[in-house]
Amino acid sequence: MGVMEILCSQTSSVIKRKKKYEYWLRIGLYAVVVLVGQSSATLMGRLYYQQGGKSKWMATLVHIVGFPILLPFYAIPASKHSTANTTHNNDKQPSASTLASIYVTFGFLLALDFFLCAMGLSSLPFSTYSLIGSSKLAFNALFSFFLNSEKFTPYILNSTVLLTISSILVVLQTDDSSSAKSSTPVSEKKKYVMGFITTVGASAGYGLILSLKQLAFNKVIRNKSFKGILDMIVYQSLVACLVTVIGLFGSGEFRGLIEEMEEYGTGKASYVLTLSFTAITWQVYAVGCLSLIVEASSLLSSSISIVGLPIVPILGVLLFHDTMNGLKVISLVLSLWGFLSYVYQLYLDETNSKTDQHTSHSDISEIHSLTEWMNN
Repeated sequence: MGVMEILCSQTSSVIKRKKKYEYWLRIGLYAVVVLVGQSSATLMGRLYYQQGGKSKWMATLVHIVGFPILLPFYAIPASKHSTANTTHNNDKQPSASTLASIYVTFGFLLALDFFLCAMGLSSLPFSTYSLIGSSKLAFNALFSFFLNSEKFTPYILNSTVLLTISSILVVLQTDDSSSAKSSTPVSEKKKYVMGFITTVGASAGYGLILSLKQLAFNKVIRNKSFKGILDMIVYQSLVACLVTVIGLFGSGEFRGLIEEMEEYGTGKASYVLTLSFTAITWQVYAVGCLSLIVEASSLLSSSISIVGLPIVPILGVLLFHDTMNGLKVISLVLSLWGFLSYVYQLYLDETNSKTDQHTSHSDISEIHSLTEWMNN
């Protein structure tokens, strides 16, 4: 009997280690997807404005219009793990009307948030926009604390404070790399302030959206399979596309798209390719981001996005000749410090979880041994 117990314990330990490795492998894969998608999409968005693009509604549309490329993934058979997870929660699945209201709500929120992103990106230098965008982790932490009962440990608090200070430092500087060289100092200052406000608003909105998605999956949808992730992305994107197209035609910006394409700095073909590749890379980012939310939390998804901070501003300096002055460097260092603080908290959580599991297992073994001794 003792040998069988040992064998069962060893087998259980091997299975747990395998599941753990598979889990972290998925997390690593999703993190890479987020970083590649985010960096590429933001670069292409900046290139659009750099080469003469002007339409903010078009820049908004490319965030979401690429969702049809995800439709073939519905043909992929569900894994056993996903099927079991879905079957287990079948009795708790929400109604079609509830799901529809969730998708419509997120669609409207995404359209608004991406429009604010487009306004910020068109008004600020690339590196400045990216660094201010790091504040989304602070907003996400705040909303997650209230909506998802996330622990506000000293390390997470340190992370949010550092990222907030990082964003404030960016706006205090005098930026000399604006694209509108012919503007007067007053109008340039107004443009910079407007870009800062819209970018911070977009960061706050996106932090709220991520927290709400985590809440929706945990409390309402409960279908954490890949199909559930696809449903969220596809249906919310469909709604956001309709809202954005209405904005594009309602604002009258559609009238200037043909002229914009003809006057695009690198040619018509480059104009189409820039918008197409931007749309595709944003969908890559969306899949990775939502997968991280489902697998772990919205805070982890946000923190992985912040890892792109050293990548995006540096590429902005290399490709778009943005300036990287002292305050931006300090802001960048504080952003990285804030991210590492959050990663250390994840490490502590995992270590404490292992200790608790080991203690629980030891207690159970002691009780089992005591029971056998009493029976004998």
